[in-house]
Amino acid sequence: MHEKMLKALVAAGAVKNINIIASGSRFHIEARTPNGAVTAETLKGKVKTWVTLDAAAKWVRRLGVGGAHINLTHWQPNQRELL
Repeated sequence: MHEKMLKALVAAGAVKNINIIASGSRFHIEARTPNGAVTAETLKGKVKTWVTLDAAAKWVRRLGVGGAHINLTHWQPNQRELL
């Protein structure tokens, strides 16, 4: 789900919580709604990722959400990406 739709869900009160999830050296966002979890996507439909935790947190804040859960279980800060 892209940013504009997530903002609309937040404004409507449909987002119960936000998770910032680390995978390798990148972070992605997952929002919990009454219908299940949705992942933030780019306009092209790919999973939206961030290189730094603060960039992901700023994006969540821009959605209008004041708090998020952070999952660092699979975080490997020195892992290189496959291109």
